[in-house]
Amino acid sequence: MPQPEARSPWLRSLNSHQPLNAVFCNRTQRTVKPVWINYQGEPQPYPLLQPGISLRMNTYRGHPWMFRDADTDDALLVNRQKLFLPSGNANGQPSFANITLPVYSLKERCLQVIRSLVKPEDYRRLDIVRSLFEDLEDHPDVRKDLQSLALEIQEEARRGGLI
Repeated sequence: MPQPEARSPWLRSLNSHQPLNAVFCNRTQRTVKPVWINYQGEPQPYPLLQPGISLRMNTYRGHPWMFRDADTDDALLVNRQKLFLPSGNANGQPSFANITLPVYSLKERCLQVIRSLVKPEDYRRLDIVRSLFEDLEDHPDVRKDLQSLALEIQEEARRGGLI
């Protein structure tokens, strides 16, 4: 399997000069970190969004956003997707980004709880199956998720005959 590039041209902001209004709606009980993907494909964190709060945001057409749990860096969903790409404002109405929790597998949820209770240096002291040590040590990471998303976009483009 090919290794993803550190900076992917497949997932980055486009210089569109078309301003848009968006409303980021945190529909979780977690503090959310909005992350704008800049022109080089690098994540740029924005101020935190507290649980249940909505924030009006000025952005641009072609500017992708991701949303992360501010405490754990777990990926969150936006409009049931991994990525928010604001569309044009119809009749002056903003694009809504409804941020929610994904449905985590039982294994992933257990790993989240263990990470919240046990210090990383103590993972190997736990009496658990060896394969879980690596899973515990593989913390959520926005850059890793960006690379994965970029590969998905590239594969979709390949299947669609765009490249």
